[in-house]
Amino acid sequence: MKRWFLGLCVSLFVVLTVSAARTDTVRVYSETMKKDVKVVVVTPARGVLQAFPVIYLLHGYSGNAASWAQLTDLNRLAELYQVIFACPDGLNSWYWDSPRDPSSQYETFVSRELIAYVDSHFPTVPDRSARAISGLSMGGHGALWSAIRHRDVFGAAGSMSGGVDIRPFPDNWEMKKQLGERDANREVWDAHTVINQVDGLKDGDLALIVDCGADDFFFGVNNALHQALLNRKIAHDYIVRPGGHTGAYWANSIEYHVLFFRKYFNRR
Repeated sequence: MKRWFLGLCVSLFVVLTVSAARTDTVRVYSETMKKDVKVVVVTPARGVLQAFPVIYLLHGYSGNAASWAQLTDLNRLAELYQVIFACPDGLNSWYWDSPRDPSSQYETFVSRELIAYVDSHFPTVPDRSARAISGLSMGGHGALWSAIRHRDVFGAAGSMSGGVDIRPFPDNWEMKKQLGERDANREVWDAHTVINQVDGLKDGDLALIVDCGADDFFFGVNNALHQALLNRKIAHDYIVRPGGHTGAYWANSIEYHVLFFRKYFNRR
């Protein structure tokens, strides 16, 4: 009996080990920026599904490619929802193609170069209907910025505590390194803020989820984005709950975003 029980435990251990998601840290060369970019990719164990949709997750200011894996258990979420996560290192770029810095062209990297690499090196479903992008803070801005401007690439997008209107914060988070001083470059700032991209959206272009804590310093600009989407009758999920600009808030938020994206992928 003991021998049988031990054999069962070993078999279960083997099954659990085989079915565990895999984490890879890769370097993706950007032809646009002439440099390698570190990316953390989490892939479910290949079983019934042989190809998976992808959720691109963008970190916030002062973060890096490993930030999301430190905030939450991406391996568990990858297995539970049968999705791949790709988390690039965006430095403090705000995920624009900077008009001032040729080494900071992260819109092109995320929306073109990274997509091509992930689709060619991992078992993905290479279609916009199987791609979503989200992020926190600076990354929430970057996710909506990339998705709205590249709707042929992404089918769904989200933002957690996102800096979705940068103009009230002209001296923060190195944005003027990318865009110049706000007061001397107002047209540039207007053109590089997410809330002004909404005018180009139509209902149904993207599946959208926007999430922000009621105590967050970005709460006001997220409410304004929500209202702008309502004014244009663009369907979206808008979540407000108690909380500030904290890791604990984002570790909770990501669960809602992944569920939202999984429901979107299931429509395929």
